[in-house]
Amino acid sequence: MPRPQPLPGRDSAFFWDGAARGELMGQRCAACKLFRHPPRPMCPNCQSVEREEVRLSGRGTIHAFIHPVHPMIPMFDYPLTCVLVDLEEGIRIFSNLYECEKEDVRIGMPVEVFFVPTAGDKQVPVFRPARDAKAGSKGARS
Repeated sequence: MPRPQPLPGRDSAFFWDGAARGELMGQRCAACKLFRHPPRPMCPNCQSVEREEVRLSGRGTIHAFIHPVHPMIPMFDYPLTCVLVDLEEGIRIFSNLYECEKEDVRIGMPVEVFFVPTAGDKQVPVFRPARDAKAGSKGARS
């Protein structure tokens, strides 16, 4: 069963449009240059409402992880590993980890983004162990 399709809002539509293209997008304050996630209308640092939409590297390290056991939701792949990733740009993003046995997951593990399709025409960003130090944010599920 395919993953549910995300429902983009006014502040997050650019993020999901980027994911559909295979790009991890982020929001940065146009005034103070602070990256922020999740996307929102105002900068928490300087309260500016001016923002920039930028392509992120898609590289980071695992800050925290969990292996949920139940309840199992049919549209997700199990066993499931949920991760909080510290991206190179200084923001954290919550996602799933693929292509890694649960015994091998470690805090500080280098990871890279790739994208999995949803029930609709969207894709969602997920992570896998980094294949090399120069891995980019565009990735095909292999």
